[in-house]
Amino acid sequence: MIDKTDEKRLAELISKIGELDQNQMEETKHRQDYLAKPPGSLGRLEEISVKMAGIYGKVKTPVEKFAIAIMCADNGVVEEGVASAPQYVTLAQTINFTRRKTGVGTMAKHFNIPLLVIDVGVAMTIPEALYTDSMLDENGNIPKNIVNRRFSNGTKNLAKENAMTREEAVRAILVGIEASKAIKDSGADAFGVGEMGIGNTTSSSSVLCALTDLLPEDIVGRGGGLKDEGLAKKVNIVRNAAKRCTENQYDVIDILASVGGYDICAMTGAFLGAGIYRLPVVVDGVISIVAALVAKELAPNVVNFMFASHKSKEVAYERAMEILGLYPLFDLKMRLGEGSGCPIAFNILETASAIICDMATFEEGEINDDYMTEIRDKMLFS
Repeated sequence: MIDKTDEKRLAELISKIGELDQNQMEETKHRQDYLAKPPGSLGRLEEISVKMAGIYGKVKTPVEKFAIAIMCADNGVVEEGVASAPQYVTLAQTINFTRRKTGVGTMAKHFNIPLLVIDVGVAMTIPEALYTDSMLDENGNIPKNIVNRRFSNGTKNLAKENAMTREEAVRAILVGIEASKAIKDSGADAFGVGEMGIGNTTSSSSVLCALTDLLPEDIVGRGGGLKDEGLAKKVNIVRNAAKRCTENQYDVIDILASVGGYDICAMTGAFLGAGIYRLPVVVDGVISIVAALVAKELAPNVVNFMFASHKSKEVAYERAMEILGLYPLFDLKMRLGEGSGCPIAFNILETASAIICDMATFEEGEINDDYMTEIRDKMLFS
């Protein structure tokens, strides 16, 4: 008999995801309209502050402390030749996150952002001295070492069999939720979700095609630089993987188990955790946004807690973004992953927070705003 305890726990946690606080959002919108500026002149910064008020349940909440959860795991499908980088890069970069020597690591060091680096299935051996079993250290801070939550030495080859069991998929989602709680408990005001795993553009594309009516040839990209022959093989693998899921009418968790990765499952859980623990969460690149889409399938309300960082150059990103109904905060033609868009996005969230918290209204600035009445009325009824 299959033990459904973890699935019941997951369902209970998902049931805690509530709606945004509409009253606080209305109050924030009203205050934005009366700040000492033309209404709407700060564009999306105003929209961000309104959404964050709905998350926090307050008009004014300083947003100053951030963190990034990075889920690290290998994908068995790399044995099919669908990745341009060798598998040992997953191991090397997972360790380099702790040294702040990666792309996101360098940004995190510059902005003093802690990285919660979690091994959920790195194939090669990480030195025991680099591991910790706790997601918070003795002082309640995010640890500098790698958190050990590994399931196995990477997933199985999704081109030949299910990547993992359903039970493993559920447990990996719960790891992501655990990470969100740890980040909340550390005192972070918002967080981002990144990944490391050679071959995960194949698994994420398979998940995306299985969840939607998108065709592999329309969304499968070259990843880190795949050549034509490898790209054609990758497209075919994604097509067959997605077909397996649709023909068997798999539910969302079955899709993750069949063609996903431990990293994608844990990232899904982190997005769900944002809704459970009411924290703004930043979506990074294509792997991150596919996990966000999976989280939406499990709990539609969770999108209300998401902010998209950069517009990724990966082919699948824009289509997934459309389905989620999100809009990227900036476009620097990035496609690194790792959570590298998050530190830049955090600065935008912090700016939006500073404006609503600290900027004066016309009345507070002792400015007669009678001339604004007609302008506000036009905006209200336009």
